[in-house]
Amino acid sequence: MAAIHKISEDFYEETFTLIALHSSIEDFMLVYALNSCLKTKLKRSVNDLDLSQSGSFPIFDWRDEVNDRNYTFVSNNDVKEEVSSVGNLFQDQPTFTKYHLVPEYKDVDYFLKIEHDELDVEETILKSVLTIPKVITAYLVDASKLKSKNNLIF
Repeated sequence: MAAIHKISEDFYEETFTLIALHSSIEDFMLVYALNSCLKTKLKRSVNDLDLSQSGSFPIFDWRDEVNDRNYTFVSNNDVKEEVSSVGNLFQDQPTFTKYHLVPEYKDVDYFLKIEHDELDVEETILKSVLTIPKVITAYLVDASKLKSKNNLIF
């Protein structure tokens, strides 16, 4: 009989803050504004976050060595063009399917994930993000209550 080994949830649980951002501007423009506002150096990752059924999401990340923080900025939406060749009225016309990284928050445009060990750093960062003119709103999301929090493991 083989032994079953289980990893307890607190063993690999990391502390991070998740900020939801609503904005109508492109991701690279918002990253530029975040870099200016938060004094970060977010850069586009070479590889996108590729969830097989749920699309591909661009990632911008930066490691803050001084404050021991990891910043990750990711889009919540991906639109894929699919051509349906089935014999229907609109045959050979492209259809667009929208995928979400976190389906519970379909209205959110972007997420900023900050991995840190300090307490009370969220409010300071959130206040700074809200000063960006093109950010409609931003708020903290309780990641522990998300059904799709495994999508946030980069």
